[in-house]
Amino acid sequence: MLSEQVHARLRAAILHGAHAPGDALKPQELAKEQGVSLAVVREALVRLVGEGLADRLPNRGFAVPAFSDRRWQELTEARLTIEEPMLRMSVERGDVEWEARVRAAHHRLARTPAFAPEEGEYCSDAWAEAHHGFHRTLLEGCGNSVLLDTFDRMWTASELARRWSGHRTPSRAPRDEHRRLEEAALARDPAAAAAVLVRHLSLTAAALSPDRYS
Repeated sequence: MLSEQVHARLRAAILHGAHAPGDALKPQELAKEQGVSLAVVREALVRLVGEGLADRLPNRGFAVPAFSDRRWQELTEARLTIEEPMLRMSVERGDVEWEARVRAAHHRLARTPAFAPEEGEYCSDAWAEAHHGFHRTLLEGCGNSVLLDTFDRMWTASELARRWSGHRTPSRAPRDEHRRLEEAALARDPAAAAAVLVRHLSLTAAALSPDRYS
């Protein structure tokens, strides 16, 4: 469908930095740029709002979320609330097949280039997919489909935060953080794995803390 194509193009433009944080997303301009009707663009923008990639502002239309928006801290708090116990459950319940999937997911992530020049200044789509795969696989050992569905929704909502945070903290070493996550999980140490995860998620949120813009 045409609306799906427009949604995909606008989504990619936001994720790859073509629209800066806080930029207005003007439906009329986007409709002209995309060569489609205003209704198609509005439908795509509403979907982006639902995914956390755009805001709908009263009397002001649509915009890319801001760096300093407190939602990123709230999302991190929400993610920690469910992901820390999920990881503990996975470490305690996961079987040998889960261990093998964790190793494979980490290997894929470690071997996928984090950046692709043709995709802009943020992480590549391939790396983002591998990143999601690794984190989800870590938690799949918990065996709770309701919690995993909740994880998926919050992951989508926090995609911009991950890309922006990584771009603003070039000295950070996510490869090492992911290696420590894998090692603690496969060592069957739930406390250590949870501690690594808490630090991992907290570092992402810290780069977008409102205190940095006060």
